Amino acid sequence: MTEVRKPQAKPARPFFSSGPCAKPPGWSPQKIATESLGRSHRAKIGKARLALCIDLMREMLRLPDTHRIGIVPGSDTGAFEMAMWTMLGARPVTALAWESFGEGWITDAAKQLKLDPTVVHADYGQLPDLNQVDWSNDVLFTWNGTTSGVRVPDGDWIADDRQGLCFADATSAVFAYDLPWDKIDVATFSWQKVLGGEGAHGVLILGPRAVERLESHTPAWPLPKVFRLTKGGKLTEGVFKGETINTPSMLAVEDAIFALEWAKALGGLDGLKARSDANAAALDAIVADRDWLSHLAADPASRSKTSVCLSVAGADADFIKKFAGLLEAEGAAYDIAGYRDAPPGLRIWCGATVDTADIEALGPWLDWAYAELSA
Repeated sequence: MTEVRKPQAKPARPFFSSGPCAKPPGWSPQKIATESLGRSHRAKIGKARLALCIDLMREMLRLPDTHRIGIVPGSDTGAFEMAMWTMLGARPVTALAWESFGEGWITDAAKQLKLDPTVVHADYGQLPDLNQVDWSNDVLFTWNGTTSGVRVPDGDWIADDRQGLCFADATSAVFAYDLPWDKIDVATFSWQKVLGGEGAHGVLILGPRAVERLESHTPAWPLPKVFRLTKGGKLTEGVFKGETINTPSMLAVEDAIFALEWAKALGGLDGLKARSDANAAALDAIVADRDWLSHLAADPASRSKTSVCLSVAGADADFIKKFAGLLEAEGAAYDIAGYRDAPPGLRIWCGATVDTADIEALGPWLDWAYAELSA
């Protein structure tokens, strides 16, 4: 193999992890508001900051007034499980999976809730036939597969006259795509993804049909306190006005507010989408120029623009571990090995908090690492 010299220029911010993701450009701890720290989240200032965070999320997502937003425990996983535990059981369930988190929801529905779901599978890198979905059922799916790099291309496959609820795990999709909120009854995400925020907190978005389900359906199983969204058969509206179920980290909330205000200054959702699109395009150009590198998601129409998963010719898990380790040791790229359950490969976050120049600077380093390990 032709010798490849070690590049001189490095990405200025080599943070390419798919969660927690890179902080917004210009972020520093000194820029986080601290007036709410050390105060009760029930105090006037705590309530005001939680409400501001919710208002900013609504504005950035262009979420209609018909949908409620709640800050809940347990990151995206906790938010999605809260939705499953409180709303499933009224109708049959269909669960779609083309990556590890979708598989997790199948496990919950089948083994924990004992619901015997209809399962629609696809291998990593593929999208299942969405026309198979029966919308008389409640339907569970990931909008953007973080561990496979495969996403649904749009919401056209979601029936307008659906009888079941649409549950979308959208943690790698919100703030990166236009989401059809009229098609989504339940959506969940965490700040640690496209916003580059901190973990531990989830966000639960409920459309009117989801609220109707909560107020008309009593689950057959007991609910822990942190999952309870109703009282006396009525939605606990305070949860969706910043009155969290348990104590939140106000530091994480302030960090999310910083990211949301940064996003607003960019032009909101359009600005975030433009940055993610530019990053994905830059990485796509790198892949197209190398015969040893390819997209795990072969179809561009269903290829993620945030968590981009790549295959390396001839690589096994040990090769990928060494590849990622070389780049980390050089300070050229952090956390780019693929997810542990996915086929061996690379995973490079292209969400809005990453700078396109850093994606472009990554290309020569990928060449160097590949040459070093292939020599």
